[in-house]
Order: sequence, then structure tokens, then C-alpha cells
Amino acid sequence: MGVTIKDVAREAKVSVASVSRALNGHGGVTAETLERIREVAARLRYIPHGAARSLITRRTHTIGALLPDLYGEFFSELIRGIDLAARVHGLQLLVSSSHDGSAEAAAALRAMQGRVDGLLVMSPHADAAFLRQNLPVGLPTVLMNTVLERDDYAALSVDNAGGARLVVEHLLGEGYRRIAFIQGPVGNHDVAEREQAYRDALAARMPGVPPIVLPGEFDEASGYRAGQRLVAMSPRPDAVFAANDMMAIGCMAAIREAGLRIPEDIAVAGFDDVPMARYVSPALTTAGVRIAELGKAALDQLAGQIDGDADAAAPVHVRIPAELMVRASSARNHASKAAASD
Repeated sequence: MGVTIKDVAREAKVSVASVSRALNGHGGVTAETLERIREVAARLRYIPHGAARSLITRRTHTIGALLPDLYGEFFSELIRGIDLAARVHGLQLLVSSSHDGSAEAAAALRAMQGRVDGLLVMSPHADAAFLRQNLPVGLPTVLMNTVLERDDYAALSVDNAGGARLVVEHLLGEGYRRIAFIQGPVGNHDVAEREQAYRDALAARMPGVPPIVLPGEFDEASGYRAGQRLVAMSPRPDAVFAANDMMAIGCMAAIREAGLRIPEDIAVAGFDDVPMARYVSPALTTAGVRIAELGKAALDQLAGQIDGDADAAAPVHVRIPAELMVRASSARNHASKAAASD
């Protein structure tokens, strides 16, 4: 017989009701007690009753996806790719957002237990300790853009460094010399890799030239604010690389509002290649990621785990390459180069 809730309660020296409240996210226990109960549950490899039914006796034919946000074209494309692949496998999709909050991410994962056959997780909080505390042992899980120090889970992530390097080297190759960078949210893994690649590429090609880094939040409004700061600088940067396309698009609005031309006065580039990138004016140069394909690949990997495919269960980390998409927002001879790239 497996470990029961009574075993957890006895080991944690609390009541069965306290264990139930703690593991179901209903509150009513102190933070210290909550941590002790979770530690005991993880150590004993306890699976709550609802999850046990799902994992052992029947399938729900539903998979869960935990994302940091649901706003914007990146997440729309990602969910589209996941959903299309889920239909092929006969699976339904349950989506939740953590809004970059650790407590919300934990509550979302606990709420999905017993309701899903597997999980896709994209979260800045998903380190090994977080997953150990909030995921049932044995629940099929695939991480997206969430890289752990150890390969405990299958993971797919974008080659952020490679893509950012392509963008910076393109801008330098076009003759731009004062290249600014707009960050994304503090603590975001993708941002850190893209910024480091920007700094490394500048240092390699332009030694002694200091980087110009502006804050951002992955949305159009923060890109617009960064653009306002950028156009007011003296000397003014002649190019800007935003850590995602939505900030780049917001930055372009601020540049145009200041009466400046793109790319003649300031070149602009982004990252992701969201569908809107090719339709703004001028069309946006970016590090292209096949976002929907990333979602599809993650779902296919998860479906393989659920079906007991030994290869899919291996905790491998796959890097998805990024491709440079040169368009009119950065090419000096932009008419011909944009036509060639699209």
C-alpha cells in the first residue's frame, strides 16, 4: 500500500486536516507548518488522493500549462502551438498564469494536481526546490525556457545567447556603433542570457565601448518609456536592441514621436519574431523563434512521457535555435534587404 495522508500527518506531527489544507492550498496553517508538511510529503513521495487516481487508475486526457503571463503575441503563439499539438494527441489543455509570483505559481501547480496527466511549466520560479515542493513525484513534466542546474526534467529552451549575438553582430556589421539594449523583467532567465550575449558581443567587437542598458518589462509601454529615454540621450545611440519584439515596437513609437527616422537616425531590433513584427512600419529586424513550434515540441515530448515512451522520459535539455530576420528597421539599404529576407 502506498503512502497515505495519515502517514504524512504522523511524520509532520500535525492533524490530517492540516495536511489536507496545506497540500490543497486552502490556508489555515502557518508558513513553518506548511513548509514542514511539504518537506515530509516530498520525502515520503506522497501523492494526494486525486492525483493518485489520475496517475494510477485512470487518465484525465488533460494536460496543464503554467506560464508566467498570458498577455501578448508570444504567449498567444505559444499556446496556439501547444493546443494544436494537444488536439492531435487527443488531449485537452488547462492553462494558468503565475504573473511572476512564486506563491501564485505554487498555488496553480497544486490546483492542477489530480486534474491533469502531465504539466508544461514555464516559470522564473521553477528551480529544483520549487518543483520538488509543488509537483507530485512521477507526474510527467516538461519545462519550457526554464533551465535547471541539473537535468531532473525534460526541458526545451530558446538559444537566447545565440540569437542575441546574431542581432548585435548584424547591427555592428551595418555600421552602428552606439548600440543600446532594453532589458526585460528583473530575474528573468531569458533576459539574463540575452543581455550577457549583448555585452559579450560588444566587448569582443568594440572593446572599451561601454554598454547602454535601459530597463524594460517585456511590454510595449516599457519599450516606449525606454525609447523616450533613448532619444533624449546625448550623444544619442544610433541603434537599439530590445530583449523582445513588443518592447522594440513600443520603442519605435517613441522614436517616431520624437520626429526621428528608423533606421536612418536610430535602428531598432527585437527578439522572438512575433507575427506583428513583419507588419509594423518599418518591418522589424529580430531574432526569429518558431514560437508555435516550441509549444508543439514541448507538448509532443510531454505526450510521449504520458504514454510511457522511454525516450521521451529522458531528462534531456534541447536548445531551439534562433534565426536572424533582417528587415527594414535596421538595414542601411533596407528596401532591398527587407525584400530579400521576407
